[in-house]
Amino acid sequence: MEGHTLSGGFGDGPVQTAVAFREIMEAMARPGTIRAVEGATPPAPISVAAGVVILTLCDADTPIHLAGAYDCKPLREWIAFHTGAPVVAPDGAAFALGRWSDLALDNYPIGTPEYPDRSATMIVESDRLKPEGASLRGPGIKTEVALNLPERAFFQANCARYPLGLDFIFTSGAQMAALPRSSKVR
Repeated sequence: MEGHTLSGGFGDGPVQTAVAFREIMEAMARPGTIRAVEGATPPAPISVAAGVVILTLCDADTPIHLAGAYDCKPLREWIAFHTGAPVVAPDGAAFALGRWSDLALDNYPIGTPEYPDRSATMIVESDRLKPEGASLRGPGIKTEVALNLPERAFFQANCARYPLGLDFIFTSGAQMAALPRSSKVR
């Protein structure tokens, strides 16, 4: 086992996991707000924020799909050691990690009418997160907020199939923002 596999996790797991979980839930409850997280030092090419999300939300019962350059041996070993999450094909994933261009979004579970919670959450690595661009409205947003999204049409269609659909966590460096399927994008 290589050194990168053993390092990079939370130094004080219970405390850092609790803090990170609160930040992730705040981001989901307030779509489009950019939040800072810390505590993970995952191997390249993954960001600190994506590492924090994986360490906090993934375990042996939450399969993850790694897309594009993120499907690499150092990251697979790091995830296996720190979370035990199995790496799977898109159609069996509870989480997926990759850049927007690498995530074939039609391949992930969107839930069923009986179990809409059985959908995937996309962790989308971005070059930057800025409060500009697309206008977001809906639950958790007082009037509207802006977030630079990779496109708008997909998110509009995703919201239209609510309660089914995908949820998104955008990450860049040590920042993250969330876009649940209930958010309306203009």
